[in-house]
Amino acid sequence: MHRINYISRICDNELQDVLTSVGAVLIEGAKWCGKTSTAEHIAKSALFMQDPDKTREYQHIADTKPSLLLKGATPRLLDEWQISPVLWDAVRFEIDKRQETGQFILTGSAVPADNVTEHTGTGRIARIIMRTMSLYESKESNGTISLINLFDGDQEVESISDLSIEQIAFCICRGGFPASIGKPDRTALRMPIDYVEAVINQDVSRVDGVEKNPNKVRLLLRSLARNITTMASFQTILNDVEATEETISDKTLSNYYNALRRIFVVEPLPAWSPQLRSKTAIRTSPKHHFVDPAIATSIRRISPTALLQDFEYFGFLFEALCTRDIRIYAQHNDGDVFHYKDKSGLEADLIVQLRDGRWGAIEVKLGGKQIEEAAANLLKLKDKINTNKMREPSFLMVLTGGQFAFQRQDGVYVVPLGCLKH
Repeated sequence: MHRINYISRICDNELQDVLTSVGAVLIEGAKWCGKTSTAEHIAKSALFMQDPDKTREYQHIADTKPSLLLKGATPRLLDEWQISPVLWDAVRFEIDKRQETGQFILTGSAVPADNVTEHTGTGRIARIIMRTMSLYESKESNGTISLINLFDGDQEVESISDLSIEQIAFCICRGGFPASIGKPDRTALRMPIDYVEAVINQDVSRVDGVEKNPNKVRLLLRSLARNITTMASFQTILNDVEATEETISDKTLSNYYNALRRIFVVEPLPAWSPQLRSKTAIRTSPKHHFVDPAIATSIRRISPTALLQDFEYFGFLFEALCTRDIRIYAQHNDGDVFHYKDKSGLEADLIVQLRDGRWGAIEVKLGGKQIEEAAANLLKLKDKINTNKMREPSFLMVLTGGQFAFQRQDGVYVVPLGCLKH
């Protein structure tokens, strides 16, 4: 089922590898991030639950004899399986019966309620999170510096990024939706706007079948966009929404936010809790993030030109762009991404920690004027870590919107986002 003009994704190899070890793989992620295309590229047969000509028929079969929908060459793609959640248990049972790996690929752009499946699928169905495209996948980063090579200590950090500030602003506003890559600018910039409108008017209500007020959803998204990459409290978000004279209860706001999480629109960045030399209170609140920074510019109707005129907000969105890409690169290397902040105000925008215990700290700076301060902060963080209980950092990095990649005399790397890959 190989697609013509398929744009390779970083998770392609991960999907192939996982299929060799388990019976099925679930690819989860936001709508339009490319899940179906990636799955189709590997699958030998497919069932599209959203096919308008067949959805009702498929749902009827799923309710009566779901095993019929699983017949076909393997790996078989079950696209948007959550429309008939019984497919999950049917897949699990079929895997037990066949006792073979690589049987099914499931894709889903929404997380169903906890009680709709009988079994978790542990040991039989693996999960892969898919996000929108990184700059390396969209060929806007030249990929001359590899994240895993930095961890391995065999990366020469000398390179030049081809990305200008104007191009970075465009990349933020266009986002990483695969269908927008290579399109004329006007068409590409329209896509995340259409995505946000679909979320507000349809998707956020469909996820749990509970009708939601589109205006309140819009105001919540706008508040999250204003507070992107911050640890703004729930009360701050609530006050922000109510400042528009739109009343909303704590419970309703929480329900709306959880619905946005379930359809992979928001993806908060958790706090890191390392072993420190001294007892210092660490902030545990997550940072607010969308799965793609273009959601923020779309809900606030900010163009690349307008972004270039507001460098403070540009800086927040650049951090959001870096967070998206680092999450994609870290996942490929079996790693997780966090942020760090303690009561003294010391922070690191991004901490990448691999499952083997190695870690690296990153400060994000759009321009070059703050590199000195960022490097000093990273070195302070390094000194705070209890290396008797944790490893020394594999690297300290200032991730920038500039041109030149190099290693400072203090050992801190300065790396443009336009040079980075997995």
